[in-house]
Amino acid sequence: MKVFIIWLIGVILWNFGYPSASPIEDVVAAVILSFISMYLKKFIKN
Repeated sequence: MKVFIIWLIGVILWNFGYPSASPIEDVVAAVILSFISMYLKKFIKN
C-alpha cells in the first residue's frame, strides 16, 4: 500500500506539474514511475 501511495503522488504531481505534456511524455512518465514502484517494492514491505 505504501508503494501505491508513493506512485499515486507521483502521478498526481506529474499531471498537475505538466498539464500540457504530450501523450508520449505521459507514457514515458508512466514507465518511469512503474520502474520506480518496482524498485521500491523490493525495499518497502507492505
